[in-house]
Order: sequence, then structure tokens, then C-alpha cells
Amino acid sequence: MYGKALRKTALCVAMGIGLASMAPGAVLAQSATGAVAGRASSGDQVMLINEATGQRHTVTAGSDGLYRLTRLPVGDYSLQVVRDGQQVGQPVAVSVPLGGTTTVNLGADGGVINLDSVQVYGSRVVNRVDVYSTEVATNVTREEIARLPVEQSLGSVAMLAPGVIGGNSSFGGISFGGSSVAENSVFINGLNVTDFYRRQSYSSAPFAFYREFQVKTGGYSVEFGRSTGGVINAVTRSGSNELKGGVEVTFEPNAFRASADDHQFEDSNGTQHYRASRDRQSFTKANVWASGPLIRDKLFLFAMYEQRDNRTKNTNNSGSTWTDGDSDNGFWGAKLDWNLSDNHQFEFLAFSDEGEAGYSVYAYDWDRAELGDLTGTRTVSSGGDNGALTYTGRFGENFTAKAMYGINQSKSYSRSPADALCEQVTIDSSYRNVYEAMGQPTVGCYPGTSTVVSHDDEREVARLDFEWTLGDHMLRFGVDREVMTTERTTFYPGNGNRYTAFGVSEGDPLDNGATVPAGVDAILMARRRIDGGTFETTANAWYIEDLWNVTPNLLLTLGVRVDNFDNKTASGDSFIKLDNLISPRVGFSWDMKGDGMTKLFGNLGRYYLPVTNNINYTFAGGLIDERTFYALDGWREQVNPVTGASYMEPIIGAQIGGVDDSYNISAGDLRQSVDRDLDAVYQDEAILGFQSALSQAWSWGVNATYRRMKNALDDVRINHTPCGPVGFNLWPIANPGKPLTIWGDASIGCETEGWITIDTSRDGYIKGGSGEVVGYSEPKRTYKALEFQIDRAWDGKWGFNASYLWSKSDGNHEGPVNSDTNYGDTGMVQHWDHPANNQDYGPLFNDRRHQFKVRGSYALNDQWLFGASLTAQSGGPITAFGVTWPNDTTGAGSFVTEGSGGGSFWHCVQNCSGPVNERVYEYSPRGAAGRLPWTYNLGANVTWTLPVEDVDLKVRFSVFNLLNEQEVINVRQRYERGPGEVRELHGTGTRWQSPRYAQLVVTWNF
Repeated sequence: MYGKALRKTALCVAMGIGLASMAPGAVLAQSATGAVAGRASSGDQVMLINEATGQRHTVTAGSDGLYRLTRLPVGDYSLQVVRDGQQVGQPVAVSVPLGGTTTVNLGADGGVINLDSVQVYGSRVVNRVDVYSTEVATNVTREEIARLPVEQSLGSVAMLAPGVIGGNSSFGGISFGGSSVAENSVFINGLNVTDFYRRQSYSSAPFAFYREFQVKTGGYSVEFGRSTGGVINAVTRSGSNELKGGVEVTFEPNAFRASADDHQFEDSNGTQHYRASRDRQSFTKANVWASGPLIRDKLFLFAMYEQRDNRTKNTNNSGSTWTDGDSDNGFWGAKLDWNLSDNHQFEFLAFSDEGEAGYSVYAYDWDRAELGDLTGTRTVSSGGDNGALTYTGRFGENFTAKAMYGINQSKSYSRSPADALCEQVTIDSSYRNVYEAMGQPTVGCYPGTSTVVSHDDEREVARLDFEWTLGDHMLRFGVDREVMTTERTTFYPGNGNRYTAFGVSEGDPLDNGATVPAGVDAILMARRRIDGGTFETTANAWYIEDLWNVTPNLLLTLGVRVDNFDNKTASGDSFIKLDNLISPRVGFSWDMKGDGMTKLFGNLGRYYLPVTNNINYTFAGGLIDERTFYALDGWREQVNPVTGASYMEPIIGAQIGGVDDSYNISAGDLRQSVDRDLDAVYQDEAILGFQSALSQAWSWGVNATYRRMKNALDDVRINHTPCGPVGFNLWPIANPGKPLTIWGDASIGCETEGWITIDTSRDGYIKGGSGEVVGYSEPKRTYKALEFQIDRAWDGKWGFNASYLWSKSDGNHEGPVNSDTNYGDTGMVQHWDHPANNQDYGPLFNDRRHQFKVRGSYALNDQWLFGASLTAQSGGPITAFGVTWPNDTTGAGSFVTEGSGGGSFWHCVQNCSGPVNERVYEYSPRGAAGRLPWTYNLGANVTWTLPVEDVDLKVRFSVFNLLNEQEVINVRQRYERGPGEVRELHGTGTRWQSPRYAQLVVTWNF
């Protein structure tokens, strides 16, 4: 199909996964650049010229013929061999991938000699195997995204990679390799934009602003740290010497959306509704961009502005309220490149994801489909401005330096005119029958259930990276520092209490130790939660790594990284300080035949996870989290002070028992709030893989991964020490199952002051009623996976990629969040609120044993192109959590709400209301209640190109979830309400797959 002369004069080697979406990435872990390497005649000069900007880089092949050019901006280059000042052979076209290495082996005539190991596509040639890689990653270009039905978000791009799945749908996020959603990192042009408050989100530029994506699922270089999950590494578009522009409009009207199914479940309390069939959403966005030289060959600009309009209309689950949402925001991004000379370059990146959304809440009659009075409004602000300045300098042929300074900002504000005037009131499922008999009126005058939040985060980043080539060795070393500041206050509106109505029976236990008195069949729980302050965390690290070509065909990577984390109080004193966290990492890549066709690779390393800022905020600033129980004496009609509409207000009766302040955290003596000898959370990982090119188009690979996390860092309930019973609950940040050292004094029952050590594997908790002292189970999480992948690279006609992943994720804790009970307050979840919470080792929430991912595209002709993708995965485990365990009256889970407390693995089956020593229990391990169903998500798209020369106009129509599958993806896992009292709704759904929707994208480039 292609001529021999073309094959000898043109080489564009894109990354193994960039176009093939198959090969592991290179060692440039979090870099926004790539590399070119290979073999040439000793003493020859290899010169690269950036075709877009004219910038030149030159290196001389060593005595063994090896050469490397690193820290190259992503893009297309022309490679030329120069010998004795004269050009040898014809220029070769080379494409530099994100985070990868393009291999170009050159002969004595200056031509490419590894053509048999690459695929020729048009005037380009594509490497099938990256022999300079020791990690596992998936690269995707914006050209590939344009051929496939992929939603326009970084998370959707990440889920193209094997082993990446959606996390708990109640609080979102994605899971890499069995990790929780709070263990990942996201970088844009090398700038860390990960949310550091809870690590569950990230800042993002307009999607069309990106040029290329790399999804790292294991084996990162020591250049990268602070993640035990995965990494999304993205690079933005840049300007060139050619003046360009374009417009893109995306339409997602409600007419393109299928209706969601309604669901209802019956129990003795009535009907639990999940009504969504009348929800509506229309989304439109349009961007305009321009690119070109401000000074030819020197100064280049790429700039984009995007306007987004998102309108939503939805009911709550019961169908008693209707919310209109509206956001109309502008987002922008710009990239400025200044080539001071061929060897010195400055880059400036700036973008904003700042936005604001308004919501109006109305009463709604579902049966009559009638909109009632306006009950309130609120405004939510999010996002912020981001920027980074980067310098890259080359000093001689063998030494490169890179320096970056950046700012990452985000905010979260929630405001309403009712903030000072109204309390929140909610209805629990146990009160549904009464509420339905009332006609499901509006209760309380506050619109929604959001807390009043004022939140600002700012990350200040500075880093230095160096590379020094010394013969067969390339030394890489550097330092980085991040200063992360959170300013936040949260509280419930009105008088500071959120009221929830529950249906109860006489004698039911409450969380404060009281029981429901005679004559009371309904109660109100008033929860008061207040916190706030300004807090700072610093993260410093240094690393050194040797990339050693032991032979021309064997590469070793030998590295070590040392991290230091310092979480501080509002006054700037160290609160949690974790120093000298050593992460050794080694890897190898063996070009087995020496032709770049077959590779065996492996990696072994340790990775540390930092402590999130919500820990500083809660523990170093103090937390009031109190629950008070009252008899509910009915309802009375009131007038909303903001809207004038009527609503029902609960009549608060007699208080039942005392205030449950066991969840309060004092910021007084921090020596009782943090383990003096705290250990950081880390994960060890081992990877072994094989990859082979079957032909110039087809390649396949297999790799095995093992991950092990042996410790946890969380708040732990301590009500007993070597001094004896505490008399209340301490909640120190500790490593459960390991020795805990805190300050002992009279306040916790110690006769003399001083440090005391609690072996939390045997001590720390005293059972209510029996007085038995026990400890906490040793934390453990393991992930085992075997991945198969086959790929047919895009050649202008068709391309295809398929993967199958078998994996097993098990242990006794998910990580820093608890998806089992939908609790996402990172590092402060219920895993260690009670020893029974983590007694059992078994399948964890993100355990999906089987995952299939297939995607492909086919060009019928120059005018019509078709794409499709399919993801199929088995369901996660379902656990039946109990509420107590043998010989203990203290709840392992809340007796009132499903969200508080993690629950136990015991079910009371006999004498459950009697003395604890007479109760009979049965053990119910993790996953004993079965598994969620398989889920399937099929997408398809068609792209039409205007058949007019020199006019680049395309229209793409994509359909997501084509089959409109709406399987359940999250269920209620609390089995008991009280000892022996079964929650009838256990195992029923709370979240389902999003229904089918479609998207129309019109693109015009000029």
C-alpha cells in the first residue's frame, strides 16, 4: 500500500499506547513531555527539529551508539543525522508522545533500520513496542477521542484503561487497581490539580483544550509520588508558526435523553420511592480557539474560550419537591510558549474552571404532576483559577534542567437567603407511611439539605528536575514542594440543627444509650455539626533515579524517592508530621530479540499517600458533631419567611436521654488527638508484563499486578487505655491494629501524666455491658490482577483495541473512604469506629472480578466514520452489616441512621432484647449477601466530514448507553436496625446506571 521509498524517508513513531492504546508508557512519570532514543553510529549527531516551532535539539551518539533526547514538548519533529558537519540521509518524521519514548534506530546511511518493528501509516511509522518503558499506562490522543464515543471528561478518558472503574456512585470518583476513589492524582502540563482536601476530585480545563492524555495504572517512576491509586496525566494544546483557529459546539438536549426508570420498594413503613422519570437536563457548550505565532520561531500562543449552559429539572426521590438548576458560565485557557533559544524555553499555562450554579426549589405533587410554591433558592460556586510557569534548559548535550512554579485554586460556596432563617428537616424511610398519609407536604423552609459551606483551597507548587546522561547511564534527580492551604467553615442553617423524623417503637435503643419511652412512635433527631478554620499542609520530596542500559537490549531503572508531609494547625504548628518516607522502586525492560518487537518488563515499588487537609480541619480545628433526640409531637403549618409559601414544621416534644457528643473532637490537647509515632499509609506494588508486535499493525500483551496495603491511618475509637476505662470516646488519628502512643492524664483516667502506649491489636476498646477489653484487626488490602490486551493500530481505515482484566480486591478496609455505607469523609470514615467494623477479611467494594473493554473505529470513506465502545463488568459484593456483635451493647453501627457507623459482621438471631451474655449471634462475612448484577455500557458514534477541499468541517453524533441499560449499581448494605431487627430494605437499590443519552458535536477548524 505504501512505497518502499516512503518507508525509508518517513518515520512518525507515536507512543505505543498513544495510537495503539496498548503499550506501557515510558519512565517520564508525571512529566508533560516525551523523549526520543535509540541507536546510531558512534559519534554521529542526531538533530531534532520541532516542525511546529522550529526549535532544534542535538545530541551525539555515545561510544556504544546509544543516544537520548529528553524533556521534549509533545509534538511532531524532523530527525536528521549529521556526520562531520554534513547531513546524512533524508530527514525522518518523528512524533514525540506524552510521557513516552519514541525509539528510532539509525544505520550508517542515516536511515531507519527498525522498520520491521513498526507500522507504516501514510507518511508515518508507529512503534508497536516501547522498549524504554517499565510502567503500565494507556495513552490517548485527541484524534482518537474524536473517533470514539467518549464523554468529554478526564474521568471518562481514564476509564478507557483496563482496571479503571467508576467508584461509589453516591459520591463519585474513579477507582484504579482496587484502590479507593481518594487515592489518585491528576496533572495538567505537570501541574498537580488534585483536590487535596479529600482527594476525590480535581480541577479541569475545557476538554477541547487538551492535546493528549496518559492514564497511569502502575509502575510510576520515582519522579511521581503521593498516590496509591492511579494518575491522569494530560497535556494541553500549544501554538505554532501556523496561524489556526476553530469553533466547536456541543449539544446535549433533553430530547436526546431517555427517561430514567422509577423504582419503589415496600416495607412495613410504606413505600420507598426513587423517582427520576421526570428529571430533565439540557446542556450546550461552545468554544472558540486561536493559535499562532506572536513572534515567528520564538513566541507562540494557544487560547480558548468556552461558554457552557446547563439546565436541570429534577424531583427528589419521593417526588415531593422540584428543583430547577441553571448554570451559564464561561471557561478559558491559554498556553504561551517562548523559545528563548534552541536550548532554553519558557512555558506559561493558565486556565479557569470557575463556575456558579443557581437552584430554585418548589413544592411538587407527583400524582397530579403539579408545581407548587417556591420554597427557596440557593447558589453554589465552585472551581478557580490555575497557572504554571515552566523553564526548560539544556546545558550541553548531556544535561537538562527543568523548573516549574504553579498555583492551583478551587473553592466551594453554598449560599441561600434562608441560611439564617430556616432549619433543615428531612424524612427517614422509617417515617414514610406517616409522611405519605400527610400528603408528602414540604417540611421545613430550607431548600434542600446542603450545609452552609465557605471553602477555599490553594496549592502552591515549586519543583526542580534534572537529567544528566553519562554513557550508559541517565541520572534523573529533583526536588518538589507543595504548600496546600484550606480555609473552610461549615454549619447547618438556621439554629445550627438539622432535624430528621424517624418512626420508632417503644423500647428501641437510641445512639445516646437511651430507649424510646412508652407512648412515643416518632422521634426527631437534631444533629448539630460545626467546624472551621484555616490550615496548611506542606509536602516536600526529593528523588534520584538511574536509567541504566546494561546492554543495548536491557534497561534497568533504579530509583528512590523520599517524601515528607507536615500537616499544621491554624496557628502553624505541626499537627501530623511524617518524615523520611523512603520509596525504593526498581524496574526493567528487556528487548528480548533486539528488534523492538518483543519485550519483557517488570516493576517493584513502594508508594506513599499523604494526609488530606480535612484531617487538619477537623482535628486541629475541633469538631462539634452532636445528636439530640426528641419526641415528635406532630406538625404545624408555618409560612416560609423567604418565599411566603406554606410548609409543615415539626413540633419538638420532650428530649429523650442526653446529648450524644461521642463524635465531638476537641482541639485542645493535640497530644491526645494524634499518635505520637504515627506511620504513613503506603502501598507496595509488583508488576510483570510481556508485550509483542504480531505484525506492523497488530500487537498484544499480558501483565500481572499485585498490590498490598498493610496499614491504615484514620480516626480510631479509644475508650480504654492501660490506665483503664476512659469514660468517653477519644478519636485520635492512629494506625489501627498497631501501637498507639498518646498523652495520658487524669482526664482519661491516668493517675500520673505521661505518654502511654496502647497496643490497639489487643487494647483500646471496652465492650459495653460485658466490660471485655479488645483491640482492632490488622488492616489489610490486596489487589491481584491479570490483564490481557490486543490492539490493531489505526491506519486511516480502521483500528481496534480489546482488553480483559481478571482481578480480586479483598481485605478488611477499602482505604481512606468507606463506599459500603456511602461515607466519603476521607481518613475519617467508620472503618475504625468500632472493632467489629473491620473484623472480617473478604471482597471489598471495588472488587470487580471480570472487566471487558472493547473500542474501535472504521472509516467507510473520506466522508463517513463510525466508532463504538463496550464496557462490561461483573458486579461488586453485597454485605449484610449487622448493628452489634457478641457481648457488647455499644452499636457497631447506628441504631437510627444507615449512614452512621460501619456495622458489624454479626446478626443477632435469638434473645436479642435480653442481656448481652444471653444473645445468640450468627457470623455473616463480607459479600455474603451476593453480588450486584453485571453492567453493560455500549456506545456508538458516526462522524460526517464535509467533502469540500480545504474546509475542515465535521459533525459527530454519539450515543451513550445505547441499549439504555439501567441496572442497579449501589444498594443498601445495612441489614439490621437494632439487635435482631432486620431492615426490610436491605439489598434494595439506591443508584442505577444513567439512562441513554446522545450528543451532537459540530467542529469547524480553519
